[in-house]
Amino acid sequence: MSLNLTEAEMEVLDDLARRKDLTKTAVIRQAIRLYQLVDQRLSKGEKLVFEDEAANKKSELMVL
Repeated sequence: MSLNLTEAEMEVLDDLARRKDLTKTAVIRQAIRLYQLVDQRLSKGEKLVFEDEAANKKSELMVL
């Protein structure tokens, strides 16, 4: 399998792999699992929310 990424996307992948001490393949696998989980829960009508307790702020993430 080949994967075509823009230069900017590849830089993000490289950075994530470096920061998480993972291979690029492992980062892609985690991303797929996360996307699958989010998609399943959104399909059930749930919401994805980020919460900043210190600022007492919540933001809903809209996934297309």
